[in-house]
Amino acid sequence: MVDVAKDVIALVTAKLRADRPAVQLTDNLEDLGITSIDAVELIFDLEEKFNVELPYNANAPARPAGAPRHGYPRTDLRTVGDLVKTVEELLRGKARMA
Repeated sequence: MVDVAKDVIALVTAKLRADRPAVQLTDNLEDLGITSIDAVELIFDLEEKFNVELPYNANAPARPAGAPRHGYPRTDLRTVGDLVKTVEELLRGKARMA
């Protein structure tokens, strides 16, 4: 079985410009210094690593906190844990389709 969290944390850590003791699932990507360009590259890296397509549109507005998901095509990927959860859900979906 793939250790999604470990692999996602490794990919996030590779994008960091400063040394950090340890990236945690609760860490906010923006607080880690992940820029919008870094985020797009990270999405590509995740898609390639796990052979999935993340539902992310960088040009769409982010969903405001508390707003319904409908009408906001950009997935809320704010934390490292959000990335892990999204990849795990996509992998489960692929496994069900196989």
